[in-house]
Amino acid sequence: MSREAQNLLIPFRRDKKRDFAVGSGEALLASKVRQALLTEGATPRSSGELPWRTNFGAGLALLRHQRNDAARKELARVYVRDALKRWVPGAQLVSLAVEQDGPALTLRVRVRERETTASVDVSFDR
Repeated sequence: MSREAQNLLIPFRRDKKRDFAVGSGEALLASKVRQALLTEGATPRSSGELPWRTNFGAGLALLRHQRNDAARKELARVYVRDALKRWVPGAQLVSLAVEQDGPALTLRVRVRERETTASVDVSFDR
């Protein structure tokens, strides 16, 4: 009998039992991807957000306050691809769309881990 893995969902939130919410399947995969992409890792401008694991993250914060051009879109693709490969190695990148809407940049990420598929949208203003 195979039991589906469960773990805490990030960002932490309470469930109906006043405990931290746990999830599995699509919710857990999306949580892992969102955590890897939205955590600021060590870059030339930052020592990293997590003191105990300074390299963890995608470096997407480097794209803030930059011109919304083709180079910024391509850098976003590279940062996402590299972060997923390093920090969520079991996940396969299925698709990645980088959309510009005025000053906002939205990343639409679709990943697969075994038979589970999850979609994650990450948006930030320049």
